[in-house]
Amino acid sequence: MSRISGRPAISTEHVYGLTLRVARWRADVGGTPLLFLNGIGADIAAAAPLLAQMHGREVWTLDMPGVGGSPDALLPYGASTIAAVVMEIAERLGHKMLDIAGFSWGGALAQQIAIQFPGRVRRLVLMATTPVMGAPGIGWTALFDDDMLASGLKIQTATPLGIAYQTAAMAGWSSAAFLPGLKKVPTLVLTGERDGVMPACYGQMLASLIDGAVLEVVPGSHLFPFTHAAAIAARISAFLEQPATARQAAA
Repeated sequence: MSRISGRPAISTEHVYGLTLRVARWRADVGGTPLLFLNGIGADIAAAAPLLAQMHGREVWTLDMPGVGGSPDALLPYGASTIAAVVMEIAERLGHKMLDIAGFSWGGALAQQIAIQFPGRVRRLVLMATTPVMGAPGIGWTALFDDDMLASGLKIQTATPLGIAYQTAAMAGWSSAAFLPGLKKVPTLVLTGERDGVMPACYGQMLASLIDGAVLEVVPGSHLFPFTHAAAIAARISAFLEQPATARQAAA
């Protein structure tokens, strides 16, 4: 029996030479499923207290190579490759259309997926993330996040190689030139009011580049999705359940 919050169904997927641990909450619920993409070095267990509170829909996530229950990759991988791996798993789960929520490193990957797989993402939630990855040490910087220190949360479960490959996958990555093309994808951008890892300016950049994006500053620092899990789960759920506007329906 799983000891992870909410007791998700745990499986292992083998894709393109990678072995990845996958967790699914409420897999029998209909509607558009939500994929959550975690920050660098963070595993399923770290995300579980947030995801277990998102009722009324299937929610799933996975451990990246070298993180949590996923063994190290044999070779480095790029952003486009890991995006294709994630979407192959989505296909296997029967998910043709997804909502995606991405945190920090996972927020960059969420953008990559939305850009790389047009028409497969219904709504997008970007949390504590950026359109330009230029800080390879953010995974370790998060260890000194104010809220994390106060709460005692521990999110790093990655091997040194896992961290290195995750960092390399986004080295020099930028979505800035492509984000205007996401104007048909309703997007919520959340940034922590005291985030010293991804300051509010990055959220402002994202919102300015994605036509129609909603930008909100929320309490907490970089790890606000975990330290303020109930409030963030409620806000994400409310956003995903909003009826489409006339403009969105026409698109």
